[in-house]
Amino acid sequence: MLRDGSAAVVIWRDIAGWGKEDYDRDAAFAARHKLTEGADEIYVNGDSCIPGTRSSDPIFKECMFAMVGSKMADVLFKKVDYTLKKLIEDIHMGEIGLPDIQRPFVWPRSKVRDLFDSMYRGFPIGYLLFWENGYSGEHRTIGASGKQKAPRLLIVDGQQRLTSLYAVIKAVPVINADFHAEVIRIAFHPLEEKFEVTNSAIEKDPEWIADISILWKPETNTFTFIQDFLNRLGERRALSSAEKERIPVAIDRLVKLQDYPITALEISYSVDEDRVAEIFVRINSKGTPLNQADFILTLMSVFWDEGRKQLEEFCRQARVPPSSNKPSPYNHYWLPNPDQLLRVSVALGFRRARLEYVYSLLRGKDLQTKQFSDEQREKQFAILRESQAYVLDLQNWHEFFKALRQAGYLSSQFISSQMAILYAYALWLIGKRDFGVDHYRFRVAIARWFFMAALTGRYTGSPESRMEQDLALLRDAHTADDYLHILNQQIEAVLTRDYWEVTLPNELETAAARNTGQFAYYAALCILEAPVLYSKMRVSTLLDPTTKAKKSALERHHLFPRRYLERIKIGDTRLINQVANYALLEWSDNIEISDRPPCEYVPEYERRFSPEEIQSMYHFHALPEQWYEMEYQQFLKARREKMAYVIRQGFERIREG
Repeated sequence: MLRDGSAAVVIWRDIAGWGKEDYDRDAAFAARHKLTEGADEIYVNGDSCIPGTRSSDPIFKECMFAMVGSKMADVLFKKVDYTLKKLIEDIHMGEIGLPDIQRPFVWPRSKVRDLFDSMYRGFPIGYLLFWENGYSGEHRTIGASGKQKAPRLLIVDGQQRLTSLYAVIKAVPVINADFHAEVIRIAFHPLEEKFEVTNSAIEKDPEWIADISILWKPETNTFTFIQDFLNRLGERRALSSAEKERIPVAIDRLVKLQDYPITALEISYSVDEDRVAEIFVRINSKGTPLNQADFILTLMSVFWDEGRKQLEEFCRQARVPPSSNKPSPYNHYWLPNPDQLLRVSVALGFRRARLEYVYSLLRGKDLQTKQFSDEQREKQFAILRESQAYVLDLQNWHEFFKALRQAGYLSSQFISSQMAILYAYALWLIGKRDFGVDHYRFRVAIARWFFMAALTGRYTGSPESRMEQDLALLRDAHTADDYLHILNQQIEAVLTRDYWEVTLPNELETAAARNTGQFAYYAALCILEAPVLYSKMRVSTLLDPTTKAKKSALERHHLFPRRYLERIKIGDTRLINQVANYALLEWSDNIEISDRPPCEYVPEYERRFSPEEIQSMYHFHALPEQWYEMEYQQFLKARREKMAYVIRQGFERIREG
């Protein structure tokens, strides 16, 4: 009940990822359960097809923003009213920095359709949140830029909405997840006043405007367009007088979306990054966290657009096998995203792992005085330019991957954390550039470091904090020997005798599909040039990522098959899928073994090999003598200990190159 005595209903739904069908079901649910019966006012979060509703988002955001503003400072922001046309012009002129046109666009096309539908029907589409840049009027962007001025405003909340609007109204292609350019085409049915994502059927149907972008092209005359549309439709069927009246009204209403009002909240440049993040979280109805990496890439677009494009082009090429013999970043280990490569550049240039520091550095803010300076910003970007060039150097890139291969990891298949690759690459670059470590010792050191980091999950959980600590250790290093000593000291502090003999066997007591210990075991088999179980082929040969076939050359096989264990009353999935119950077999052997008990298939397979070959195979594959006749859980315990020993043996072999 409101103060004036009227009745209000507030409906809150989790609408993340909703399409038109979901909103239709939502309206049907509200009607079926009479949710709005007797209500004078109906408020819903987000869009809605429920009749008579008003969005609660603007009211909620305004209240929350006022609360945050009153708590933090007297004046943190100002409210600015735009028209859609003014927003588009400011983006085009560069007043508002919108990098997402060139960056991968993540919204499904259906959300773009629904955005235009909401605006057409007069629904609110939420506030935008901008952050003032804080640079002087004389500032110029670094590198080439097609914008006519340097952005004064950075977008904190609303990038996807603005990207959608700008891309459609300006008919500008966006970049998809595969880094290919695509045009967003939204269709409109004037008689039904309905929007759809354009498809081949719509393109052939004269009832539809197949691409509404044409309506806002400078050369388009609305009156002429309407007449042409009516003529084309009239050639296909007779139009009633009512239809001839409704079509121009609908098209004209669509064209006039340029006058649609949108409110933006502009945060003062004096507000620091943490407060901006807090404001964003508090006013965002979905509680979406502020993506630090995306925001830093926005800063790059403002001050060094060329550098951001270099990152994105490198990432695009890393995903596509080269069609010629030209050098390429394509590899079998890592398909990086721009923000990941930016992390490496920041670690190399500034010896920082926390992205929160980078906001200030790239905005030209002195961390001591808290003052902004164009001179400071250009100094920081000079460091970033130099570091990024080193990160993207293809010789460095592929030389680093040789260290991963020496560590036994032949591809990304058995690497559970990309952060381990990312930070190992940063350490590799620091050692090469800043300490000049000799090639041979360096590759061994980084291979051992990566093996340790991948095995122990060093960069999972709190990767930034862990890497900050690792980078801090290097502050005491002045020579190549100092650098190597610090790495080796850390490795020895982690991989102690207790770790190998107690901790690792215990960690192998798991059924997790992507267990770091199991992956390290496979890496060790590659290092030790071990044969595949019951095969004369080497594990490393059959795990070669360049070999492609319909079926994988190797498959994980239950040594004690699942159905056999179920027959002997062991049905617990966690027990059946224990890491110690898996071995790598050639796929043909895996199929032949099927669900036979090991006491039946093992003697048959072992007749292929000499006693010496079987002994070697048992050692590498961590199999106890007569393992196929052991009680299952005793077998698991014994094999875990042997697997830990083989992993240790593989790690120690890295030193031999």
